[in-house]
Order: sequence, then structure tokens, then C-alpha cells
Amino acid sequence: MALTGSPDTNAQHVPSWAGGEPADNLAEGLQALETYKKKDPVKVIVRFKAVGNAPIMKQNFFKVTVSNRFQAVIQFLRKELGWKAGEPLFTYINLAFSPAPDDTVSNLYRSFATDGHLIVNYSTTAAWG
Repeated sequence: MALTGSPDTNAQHVPSWAGGEPADNLAEGLQALETYKKKDPVKVIVRFKAVGNAPIMKQNFFKVTVSNRFQAVIQFLRKELGWKAGEPLFTYINLAFSPAPDDTVSNLYRSFATDGHLIVNYSTTAAWG
């Protein structure tokens, strides 16, 4: 996009951090960092379902904070099952795909929740590609 017209019309296309005083930019940047650091206290229900020869859990509903990465869910599941880090554990969402460990619970819940639960299937062997 070419810059034409008076300076006032171009100002609307400039981000707030690109102009102004350095002290203002620093304050705005620090405020953004503080907002980013805050964890969302909202929790959602994650339901674990065994697949294949995986052991069935006595309790399979747990509340998980949405700001957690899926890696935290995997670690929690390992702890609940009593599995060590070297033992195979495969996780899937809705019997369909294996999420990346750095996906957030929030994104997975918003996109794939079923009846108000995020269903996580787990197995000792690869079940789906």
C-alpha cells in the first residue's frame, strides 16, 4: 500500500508502539507482558478414554486449566496411570488426531469439545495416523 495523503490519514495505519514517546512505548510493552503472563483461571472438563489394551482409569473426568499446554495433560495422564517417561503413551482427540504437545487446552477445547468435554483417548500403541 502506497503512503499518500496527509500525515493524519497515514497515522491510522501505524501501530501504537511505532510512534509516540519511548516511555509510552515501554509502559505499553510492560503492560502487554503482564497481561500475557497472567494465567487464565478458567477450567474445562477433560475426559480420558482408554483405547485398545490401555488400562481403564477409575476416574476419567478431570478439570484442567485452559492456559495449560497439552504437554501438561500428557504428564498428568502419565502420573495418573503410573507410567514412566520411557513407556509408550499415545494420545488422541476424539479418536481422530494426535495434538501437538504445545497446543493449548483452550484451543483444543474451543475447536473439538464434545458435549462440554474435551475427550482425550489414550493408548499404549499407535492407533491412528
